[in-house]
Amino acid sequence: MRATSLNAARRATDLESVAGGETVDVLVVGGGVTGAGIALDAASRGLSVCLLEAHDLAFGTSRWSSKLVHGGLRYLAHGEVGLAHESAVERGVLMTRTAPHLVRALPQLVPLHGRNPRAEPLVMAGLRAGDLLRRLARTPTRVLPPPRRVPAVEALALVPGLRRAGLRGGLLSFDGQLVDDARLVVALARTAAGFGAKILTRARVLGLDGGGAEVRDELTGEEFRVAARAVVNATGVWAGQLVPSVRLRPSRGSHLVLDGEAAGVTGTALTVGVPGAVNRFVFLLPQPDGRVYLGLTDEPVDGPPPDLPTVPESDVDFLLDVASSVLDRPLRRADVLGGFAGLRPLVDVPGAKSRSADLSRRHAVVTAANGVITVVGGKLTTYRRMAAEAVDRAMAERGLAGGPSRTVDVPLVGAAPPDRLATLDAPARLVIRYGAEAGRLAALAELDAAMAEPVAERTGVTAAEVVWAVRHEGALHADDVLDRRTRIGLVPAEREAAEPVVTELVARALDGVSS
Repeated sequence: MRATSLNAARRATDLESVAGGETVDVLVVGGGVTGAGIALDAASRGLSVCLLEAHDLAFGTSRWSSKLVHGGLRYLAHGEVGLAHESAVERGVLMTRTAPHLVRALPQLVPLHGRNPRAEPLVMAGLRAGDLLRRLARTPTRVLPPPRRVPAVEALALVPGLRRAGLRGGLLSFDGQLVDDARLVVALARTAAGFGAKILTRARVLGLDGGGAEVRDELTGEEFRVAARAVVNATGVWAGQLVPSVRLRPSRGSHLVLDGEAAGVTGTALTVGVPGAVNRFVFLLPQPDGRVYLGLTDEPVDGPPPDLPTVPESDVDFLLDVASSVLDRPLRRADVLGGFAGLRPLVDVPGAKSRSADLSRRHAVVTAANGVITVVGGKLTTYRRMAAEAVDRAMAERGLAGGPSRTVDVPLVGAAPPDRLATLDAPARLVIRYGAEAGRLAALAELDAAMAEPVAERTGVTAAEVVWAVRHEGALHADDVLDRRTRIGLVPAEREAAEPVVTELVARALDGVSS
């Protein structure tokens, strides 16, 4: 296995190789979770791979998720049993095999206020059905405990900010939560690089066909062609811009960033039913850095999808109003520290219901007339299955020689069992985000006292992490560090404060990589 580090020097070498005429087995367009997953799946089968991304890893939808690794409960409510089981299985794979360092068990509480004799048994029945999916997926209870009813005093201990008036207790369940979705994408890309995949960011595809792509290096302006035996379009909500025959119905999911202590939501998430809706909920999701993400919406989006979706004022009001219905102190706009929105690439199925929330989250793998294979739809949790299906299709249609998918047993960069991670000589914050590599980051900080200095006081992100992002995680610009390798950028005020220091550190680190 090759080194897994991604940096400017490796990018230059790999770009020179493909621009110079090398033909790869599989060309992947798109550096989100699906594209990175496809690159890993193909490379781990022994195929030569090149991934092209116009911006940066996890630039699009993959960094704007709720950071949840779903067990499929929502799909059960829509009668999609197969999809629900698939989601539960993939959640178990992430939590126990491939990325146990990036996914943790998240307790979730459904508060019970007032008297509603029908609601409680229905919700508990759903939670038990979700637990049945966990058992069928063979995810142990030590990883995800079964659901249970808790009394009011325990509900308040779990979520101090709950409205006390009329509180009868709560229904407690557990699901998977990513430490950070962008870190998952980076780990996938680096693991793929370890199997020999060429990962080229800032490489914009101008045209695509079954034999390769016309590409522009966004750093130099140079244009060239990458030749490939199979081409996979994994650009998500932007897939139709490269393959016009692909039809999507984008849906916007908005989140707000709050201070967890101020909201009274710390270690346990809150699930709040949307008044007047069936099987629609808003979530208050605590994060390791003390923030809380309040989401999410599910609204159709018309017109060309923007690179950076924004949260409309109507979504802000909706989320604050629904969440406040179960809190002791209503949330106000002054409590909002930041926000983000992502666009789901839902497949446009003829005859589907008009509401985007009613569209299936199933994925589709289709081949256009020009031979380009496109992967659309799906969810972050099931990226691995989507990737395997796309590579299977590429191998079958283009006659590529390679074995079956093996990613179910391929640990991602930094993966290690919890008991091993607990023995690392590194700060807990680093272990949570970097897994087995946390020790190397801690050692980097010890070599130079300046490396241990925080560049963002509230989050604790250090100079060592900025340098690490440039040397090993493919960061080429301060934005890559602020907005994706760390999540400093989720709070605009903190981003503004940290940007000058991060910009200087990135420039110095890039000089070191190039020299």
